[in-house]
Amino acid sequence: MELLPRSPAEFGSARYWDRFFRQRGQRPFEWYGAFPELCPVLHKYVRPRDKVLVVGCGNSELSEQMYDVGMCEDIVNIDISDAVIRQMRERSASTRPRMSYCLMDVLHMDFPDTHFQVVLDKGTLDALLTDEEEPTLAKADQMFAEISRVLQVGGRYLCVSLAQAHVLKKAVEYFSQEGWVVRVHQVASSRDKQQFVLPVFVYVMTKFRKIPGSAAQILEICPEEQDKPMRVGSVEQLVAAVKDRQHYTLLCSQISKSPCREQLSLDLCDKESGKPRYTLHVVDSPSVKPSRDNRFAIFIIPQGRETEWLFGTEEGRRQLAASAGFGRLLTVALHREQHYEGMASIQAELSGKVMELAPPGLPAQQQVPFLSVGGDIGVRAVRHCGSSPLSGEFVVEDVKGDDTCYFRRLIFLQNRNVVQSEARLLAPTALPGQKKRRKDKKKPSSTEPPGAIDKSYLCCEHHKAMVAGLCLLGGPDALPGELAVLVVGLGGGSLPLFVHDYFSQARVAVVEIDPSMLEVATRWFGFSQGDRMKVHVSNGLDYVAKLAAEAPAQYDAIMFDVDSKDLTVGMSCPPPAFVEKPFLQKVKTILKPEGVFVLNLVCRDAQLKESVLATLRDIFPLLYARRIQGEVNEILFCLPGPAGRRGPAELGARARALEGALRRPGRPWDSSYALAEVLQAVHIL
Repeated sequence: MELLPRSPAEFGSARYWDRFFRQRGQRPFEWYGAFPELCPVLHKYVRPRDKVLVVGCGNSELSEQMYDVGMCEDIVNIDISDAVIRQMRERSASTRPRMSYCLMDVLHMDFPDTHFQVVLDKGTLDALLTDEEEPTLAKADQMFAEISRVLQVGGRYLCVSLAQAHVLKKAVEYFSQEGWVVRVHQVASSRDKQQFVLPVFVYVMTKFRKIPGSAAQILEICPEEQDKPMRVGSVEQLVAAVKDRQHYTLLCSQISKSPCREQLSLDLCDKESGKPRYTLHVVDSPSVKPSRDNRFAIFIIPQGRETEWLFGTEEGRRQLAASAGFGRLLTVALHREQHYEGMASIQAELSGKVMELAPPGLPAQQQVPFLSVGGDIGVRAVRHCGSSPLSGEFVVEDVKGDDTCYFRRLIFLQNRNVVQSEARLLAPTALPGQKKRRKDKKKPSSTEPPGAIDKSYLCCEHHKAMVAGLCLLGGPDALPGELAVLVVGLGGGSLPLFVHDYFSQARVAVVEIDPSMLEVATRWFGFSQGDRMKVHVSNGLDYVAKLAAEAPAQYDAIMFDVDSKDLTVGMSCPPPAFVEKPFLQKVKTILKPEGVFVLNLVCRDAQLKESVLATLRDIFPLLYARRIQGEVNEILFCLPGPAGRRGPAELGARARALEGALRRPGRPWDSSYALAEVLQAVHIL
């Protein structure tokens, strides 16, 4: 039996609907939105004494069910199909005496003005507004004008819709411009029996008298999981919010039927502020043999550890899922702007939502475990929030590591998953939200959060490699006497501080373009200037160019650790201008003949990376590289002459000699600084 129309235009044809309902017979037809799902929304806006008009009623049971449960009895139903009106009159004549059915077109209604308190439309607008052609839009305007005419002030137009973008936009624009309050509800669906993959929405347009000259619009959205509406600023924002919910529903439908071939990422937002509260990644492990107890688990990433390789990269999360032994692992990262009470409250908050992302075949009542490291949600305390014209918004925060250590981090919020600078902390201090230890009780606990900066410790693996690159300096001694070092890019100051403190005769010049970073490094990371440490607030490009023109061959080592603010380029460190050939020639000019130029390169674009390496080879005859395990960083050691070439044995000997010279009584030396081991992975490009 062919029930679907031959063209969208037939949805507005009485002849089509007569044929449709004659062929379908007495069986009720619900396009979408069953009464049990719509009932919670309808109860909010339909009162028992209201006079209700249902437009395009068809043979839906919606009016009958509203009548039978006592929601409302004074209901008038209209439709353009004579066949369905006669059918529905017969069905309700003896059992629903106060409900009536009329053959009438919603575009030309015979009712007097302000006759109804509620107009209910279930799919009629969707059927009428099939495209954005002028004749179709004119029909929509005519329908809206008629609905507006028959509604009283304070009355509600309730439109049940799949909320295609052009349908929603047309309805919201029309009624908001008329001064009506517009609210969009997402209908909570019974997912086990859901007929349509797309979610169902109810537009609630409340009629107010239009105030001449007023341009104010009240637009709100009310997601299915909450009663409190969220205000949005424009029609475009409302349409976008609905589109986000449609995409989420489609995503849930897809991954409930088949495994994810790629890792999926989505944000769950705070109900009050609308800002991201949780970031979820769905990770499937095809190698895990499914059983009843290992199909699905939730992993809460401790606060402050979301940037670690295991949690912050696709490969890391893949290994985490495989080692956890679950077919599907949902990792959950917590956002720094949000407050969390603890694991139990997070579990209660997420338990309903995460089940929407469950894998295929998971029993409805299956208990899903929540996992974490050490069973807690970690510690994060934001110490400082700031903003600068050059770096944008940034935060300084203290976080707990994977043991009893605490770290201070600098994060640029435009790239919030990347730690710009990091330092280990030492002395105890109180983090917000933690109970203070009574002075007359126990000794200090090993879990108490520290505060003072440990200047002897390099947290970043790429900084350790950059320091190890000093073994490539020419000359007979592994530890040079006087050493002139130029560092471009200050950050928190850990790298120049380490060189200054451990190379006792080194003179360190630092170039930093952003004065805010100098303030942050000084106030929060223990950085300070002195006779052997000077910071020049300047553009690194200009500073190097000036030195090349005035005083060539003056630095033993030049280190670039500069991030790029342009996230559209496939290279986040350094900015492209720093690896252009004319500028690199100037870098070589200010480098001593036996010096070394050390560059932190972070480039995900393979073609761009090869171009950078080719340019470096043109300028520097000898090029060494050291990949940082688990990271995109690659440290490049560029020597101005071929005489600096050394084999593995000689490099290892120089590294051990330099390490021995740097180890001094009373000076901390971490085992991870094993310079010879760091240089073992160096290779010539």
